[in-house]
Amino acid sequence: MGEAIGQILSYGVAVALSAFPIIGVVLMLATPRARSNGPALLLGWALGLALVGTIVLLVSGGAGTSDQGQPADWVSALDLALGVLLLWVAVKEWRGRPRGDEEVALPKWMKTVDSFTPVKALTLGMALSAVNPKNLLLSIAAASAIARTDTSAGAQAVALAVYVVLGALGPGTPVVLYFALKERSKHILDDLKLWMERHNTAIMAVICLLFAAKLVGNAVSDLSS
Repeated sequence: MGEAIGQILSYGVAVALSAFPIIGVVLMLATPRARSNGPALLLGWALGLALVGTIVLLVSGGAGTSDQGQPADWVSALDLALGVLLLWVAVKEWRGRPRGDEEVALPKWMKTVDSFTPVKALTLGMALSAVNPKNLLLSIAAASAIARTDTSAGAQAVALAVYVVLGALGPGTPVVLYFALKERSKHILDDLKLWMERHNTAIMAVICLLFAAKLVGNAVSDLSS
């Protein structure tokens, strides 16, 4: 279990730094339905991470290692494909970063959060974690890393739960601040939102590049041994 958990710590932190769910939660916490929509988006985010991870682990079917104790070829091939895709995401994010005083382009749904219901907020949270390319790739990579340890199903479930909890820390922090500090949290959350808006693409580009190098390196090493 310790090995499986160790494999996903960095992935959990990377997903936690996703800007759009953090910004989305902050925006929803400034609406009349803050007390329901903020937690609903957080719940949807966590459910999306858990769903993707569970599907990958079920598909793996315990075929994490070969007879020689090395990761199965399909795991190494998946790591290689994920690494290449993350490299593409890194390049795309870096090229799309704002330059100078250029205005940051934000998703259109952020302009309509006042009209969101808890169900819509939950659905958005799931979409951001399970459909967004960067988060989807990282979740698949995390579950693949768990599968390659070839631990018991119970240990894999615990490792996946740790990954989900870590990944939820990003959008979960504004929710905790809101309920703990109430009105005093407004300035903190506004500053967090502005900072994430400005530096999101650079952060994501660096994260995706680092994990692309890690995954490609692991795959090449495994396939050549």
